Amino acid sequence: MIEVLYFSWLRERIGTNREQIHTSAATVGDLIKELAAMDEGHALAFADRTSLRVALDQELADFSAPLAGVREVAFFPPMTGG
Repeated sequence: MIEVLYFSWLRERIGTNREQIHTSAATVGDLIKELAAMDEGHALAFADRTSLRVALDQELADFSAPLAGVREVAFFPPMTGG
């Protein structure tokens, strides 16, 4: 089981800030495909991967990163600084 966290507009589109997922996904990209297939809100949230960032157990990662041993996946929009 993996805890999936959603921030900003992802949370608004999906309708929750977190959920626990049973998954057989091997990578973040595979997990995104599974999540996008869940319902319309998830599909909308994951429609444009270029506007997403991901952290695995609070460390930035990319979509090809493996999920083996990961307990938490967080999705959020790109950050900007000033």
